[in-house]
Amino acid sequence: MPRKRDLIIKGFSKLLKEDKLKIVAELMDNQIESIELLKSFWYADSEKQKVFDEFSENTLTNYYVPYGVAPNVQINGQTYLVPMVIEESSVVAAASSAAKFWLDRGGFHAEVIDTVKEGQVHFLWEGNKEKLLSTFGELKKRMLEDAGYITANMEKRGGGILDFELVDLKHKIRNYYQLKVTFETVDSMGANFINSCLEEFAKTLKDFFASHPLFEKKEKEVNVVMSILSNYTPQCLVKTWVECDIKELDNVDKSLTGMEFAKKFQTAVRIAEVDTFRATTHNKGIFNGVDAVAIATGNDFRAIEAAGHTYASQKGQYQSLSHVEINKNKFKFYLEMPMALGTVGGLTSLHPLAKHSIEMLGNPSAKELMMITATMGLANNFSAIKSLVTKGIQMGHMKMHLMNILNHFKATEEEKALAAAYFKEKKVSFAMVGDYIHKLRHA
Repeated sequence: MPRKRDLIIKGFSKLLKEDKLKIVAELMDNQIESIELLKSFWYADSEKQKVFDEFSENTLTNYYVPYGVAPNVQINGQTYLVPMVIEESSVVAAASSAAKFWLDRGGFHAEVIDTVKEGQVHFLWEGNKEKLLSTFGELKKRMLEDAGYITANMEKRGGGILDFELVDLKHKIRNYYQLKVTFETVDSMGANFINSCLEEFAKTLKDFFASHPLFEKKEKEVNVVMSILSNYTPQCLVKTWVECDIKELDNVDKSLTGMEFAKKFQTAVRIAEVDTFRATTHNKGIFNGVDAVAIATGNDFRAIEAAGHTYASQKGQYQSLSHVEINKNKFKFYLEMPMALGTVGGLTSLHPLAKHSIEMLGNPSAKELMMITATMGLANNFSAIKSLVTKGIQMGHMKMHLMNILNHFKATEEEKALAAAYFKEKKVSFAMVGDYIHKLRHA
């Protein structure tokens, strides 16, 4: 019988991996098969497996996700083979289709607007703000000196601390201030560097209040609530776009002229600018491409998403991250979003496939990787909207999903070949494929 699922397990993290496997297997109906399944995804090389085990906590096995590539992605005249890690059908195909489409129309264009990142020391202080402002220059100098041992290597690479700002938020929370700090982290994402600096600043802040003769007794105490980077990076921005003459869109769909297609496309994007429900799905399509490259290169896709969704809400309503301009006979489709990426440090160096991805892209700088990653977001967005305003999303998406459905029905190779031919010009649905397989087997 399976183990009771509400059992409390003490000291699980301290157990040997084999013992953890046994405990997890006890939750399953077939314990031996469960253990064999989990072990089947281990690396045969124990040293490689150890690397993966140490990425996280309580690791039991490796969870495989398809690693694909989108070819012919031309950005600023340079052509890339872009790695994408994602399980969703049609994403890599959509990116590849957009890359091929725009290859004959000038390719993609991209630029990094800025790479500034931010962090905050949040503190409560009951004192005279004017005194703090009058000594702020002295405080900044001391903080830079105290954090020097942390910033030295980053400064050698051209990065470091850019500026300090005191933010008064007492009108929102009693006695609440922020010490907002901006950073340049060059080719690293910089989370550990930023957090280490902020924690050092918090120590300096406490010492500064406690020792400075200007502050009275009650002003010498400060309550540091927390010191942490912000994943919202509105000053770390990348922009990517495609553009062409309207006449170059004449053959996109047989039923539409180039201008009709461009205007219909623009209206679809405009809807995502004004309707939150559509904007959510619209931007999800952008992140299909962005996340796939971020994961393939060992970057934090969750941080990228958090920043992107916040940026999409900066006007008080969640809106599209991409936009369209039609000026006279020119069509321009562009995307602007915050994105903090790294090409050195963290998983980019430790994960063998992340390291491989970086090398396959030509060992790009963080700025170049920002442009590549954002471009794949725009590419997926373009393909999705193009399908939506012409043949519909299901035709292409479900075609890509056909093999997954056939695998669900345990179709043989012969059945798969017959099904692929049968559904070549037909819409695909789970029910229709199931019905087709049933008829094949009972003919």
